[in-house]
Amino acid sequence: MRANPGEGVRLREEILVAAEGLLAEAGTEEALTLRAVAARTGVSTPSVYMHFANKDELIEAVCLRSWDELARRIRSVEDPDPFQRLGRCGRAYAGFALEYPTQYRVLMMRPTDNPAAHACFELMAAAVRDCVDAGVLRGHPGRITLGLWAAIHGCVSLLIAQPGFPWPDVDDFVDQVVRTAGLGSAVYSRVHKAPLVPSGKLAQTFDAACRTIRSDVEHTSDQ
Repeated sequence: MRANPGEGVRLREEILVAAEGLLAEAGTEEALTLRAVAARTGVSTPSVYMHFANKDELIEAVCLRSWDELARRIRSVEDPDPFQRLGRCGRAYAGFALEYPTQYRVLMMRPTDNPAAHACFELMAAAVRDCVDAGVLRGHPGRITLGLWAAIHGCVSLLIAQPGFPWPDVDDFVDQVVRTAGLGSAVYSRVHKAPLVPSGKLAQTFDAACRTIRSDVEHTSDQ
């Protein structure tokens, strides 16, 4: 044990760093104990209790730090085009989840009724609102955000839970899911619950729309 373990804010930070490390190594919150955190930090177990009343309070603090880091990554996304920025926000979300799989799994298993979790959702919703204002998406921003969140969360959750599955290149796969969710939302917001035409006619309609999109992209690239 250290003779002068430190105190106040510094010790609390050291405890949280130790807890994050143990959580990542163990892969589950069940393996995280205050005694193990104390040993990793180099202090007595009562010293940990001075900052966290119990294990749940410690894990909640670790989750709060994770939400804050996720929010920082989303907030740092910059792109003058709102639809491109929304896609980059989705990739930032997925990137965080895949970089910190254990923390992400713990976050998603615990109640999200904390300000940091709501702040992350609002950052994504703000990016969606910009797309609605620009006309590329239509409908209620909150509902659209939930759909995008569900798609990206499903993607990263499968990647985390099934690492042995023969996935394609992860970056390409995440990009595919993000683009599918975004473009799908753009289409759905226009057709909503309208009856769909037969598959053959629908394929022709999609082909024509995609030719127009590709032509616009090529024209923009030439400018």
